[in-house]
Amino acid sequence: STMTNPQTDLSLHWLPEPADFNEELAAALGSENVRQRWEALVAISGRRLDFLQTIKLDRALARAEASLDVAQGARMKVALIGSATLDHLVPGIRIGALRRGLLVESWLAPFGQWRQEILDPASGLHEFRPDAVFLSLDARALVPDIPLGTPAAEIAELLNVRIGEIVNLWRTAKERLGATIIQQTILPTEPPMFGHFERLVPASRGAVAAQFDHRLVNAAAGEGVVLLDLRAAALTVGTQSMTNLMLWHHAKQEIAPTAVPWVGDQIGRILAAIRGLSKKVLVLDLDNTVWGGVIGDDGIEGIVLGQGSAAGEAYAAFQRYVKGLSERGVILAVSSKNDASIAEAAFSNHPEMVLKRQDIATFEASWGDKPAALRRIAEDLNVGLDSLVFFDDNPAERELMRQTLPMVAVPEVPEAVERYIDCLGEAGYFEAVAFTADDRQRTRQYAANSRRKQLEASTTDLQGFLRDLDMRLTVLPFRPVDVPRVAQLINKTNQFNVTTRRYTEAEVTGMMNDPSTLTFSARLDDCFGSNGIISIVIGRIITQDGVRALDLDTWLMSCRVLGRSVENAILAVVVDTARQAGVERLIGHYRPTSKNAMVRDLYPRLGFEPAPEAAQGDETVWEFFLNAEPVEMPEYFSLLTTAEAAQ
Repeated sequence: STMTNPQTDLSLHWLPEPADFNEELAAALGSENVRQRWEALVAISGRRLDFLQTIKLDRALARAEASLDVAQGARMKVALIGSATLDHLVPGIRIGALRRGLLVESWLAPFGQWRQEILDPASGLHEFRPDAVFLSLDARALVPDIPLGTPAAEIAELLNVRIGEIVNLWRTAKERLGATIIQQTILPTEPPMFGHFERLVPASRGAVAAQFDHRLVNAAAGEGVVLLDLRAAALTVGTQSMTNLMLWHHAKQEIAPTAVPWVGDQIGRILAAIRGLSKKVLVLDLDNTVWGGVIGDDGIEGIVLGQGSAAGEAYAAFQRYVKGLSERGVILAVSSKNDASIAEAAFSNHPEMVLKRQDIATFEASWGDKPAALRRIAEDLNVGLDSLVFFDDNPAERELMRQTLPMVAVPEVPEAVERYIDCLGEAGYFEAVAFTADDRQRTRQYAANSRRKQLEASTTDLQGFLRDLDMRLTVLPFRPVDVPRVAQLINKTNQFNVTTRRYTEAEVTGMMNDPSTLTFSARLDDCFGSNGIISIVIGRIITQDGVRALDLDTWLMSCRVLGRSVENAILAVVVDTARQAGVERLIGHYRPTSKNAMVRDLYPRLGFEPAPEAAQGDETVWEFFLNAEPVEMPEYFSLLTTAEAAQ
């Protein structure tokens, strides 16, 4: 039925069913091309798999792992530690990550040894050196048993002590491992003793667990710890569908095997978000997707939207959800087979429209094929096709998109509009591990970028165009307030990124406090508004043969500001700052990936020469000597230097 209740649905309902799982898997493993083999396995993981299929795909992945051509930065080491049996979660996590283009190498702590593994510097956890640590603690391990007559003040003190212990473990793990910590919230697995009165008794298990959970969330926010919020997720699918008390007593499995694909997908999307692989753009169809009916046939007054019918209210609710995504930083686009003027008119003339034309960064309405339209959208927004989610009610359009552009995420849109929000919300395409000021401004920034392109198109003189932009560049060392955004850029920027090294917030903070590391974050403002932080440079001061050098570990830039000579301006600042630090030589590295060819010639273009340092693999190394001549700042930039900004 199209009205099936999603509240107990652990089936990954937003993904399409596999046509023939075994046949597709055999074909993938039989491919002689190692890149195609990897892409085929990723494609299979994008199907709606049950627990047994998930295990089978994970085993196939393990067998093929050594022979796969996996892009640099797509490998991730994840440690699982906790108070329950976690072995059975590993396939779900690896396939959930594979679905997002990540190859996870996992390590599992001995049962119940979570404190010891974190605190002992000689433990297997420390030897593994993970990129992320998943800390899964059940209520029995976390929430103290408290007599029912215990006063509220005493309960609060006990919980604060327990939270303090957890926070100290987080800090120890972050300091010693430099890994991102993913903390699982408490699953409410025990039935209440008082029924609906449970949370009104301060010392009841349910009330204490709820208080502890609240403190845990607040502590995670303060410590930069990522949450796997299973407590909130249980509200969507139901605790009893995720857990099995019989399995807990027999095998200490808190998560039931049938829930493993679903839970693994939840963790996989968090790992992808840590690596900057969450989707960036939601591309919407219009007819029977944003409103009911076909506007070209029914007219504005004939489409179904808003008050007056259940379907109309559901379409309006979906628009409100989508507008909320826009407000948190997801870019909206439209791809509709329609007359552009008729389609756009609905956004301004229909009284029940929640979305407005200014909410849409790029609007593609034509009668051509939609894969071509999505290519234009990606080009216009300067993002990769793998950043797009295509939401269309038409199954034929969805299938064409999957076949033509397999890197585009295409959810299996339900027939009932009442389930659109469930489909898009539960798919987790836009999973976040931070929310920054730049995220809140993203729609405005892309709209301003569209106006810049219009100015550029109307100007025949490039130098005149750049001068008319009135660009103001602010370059500062990393600051605590910018750490989430800096880490976000480091982990999601692929094209203008010379080394594509990834760092956690803890590692970024460590660099910020390291006197031997020079850090630069650059903001760009112009006549159309702020672009936010658009470039990051990290350099480590070293001494070679008596010469003090700055080894450029990381240099990345947002593609939104390409073609404006921003890299020349940033080099001028880096050179000036390095010279003040007594540096005589810059060392630059280029490590090629499948996406960063645009910066292959960045260093020679900026005046660097080949360096004598030994390169690793396909890497090239470049050097730039700081003589008495300063590197000139391009004339169309005004610079607010670090010293001026500090004032």
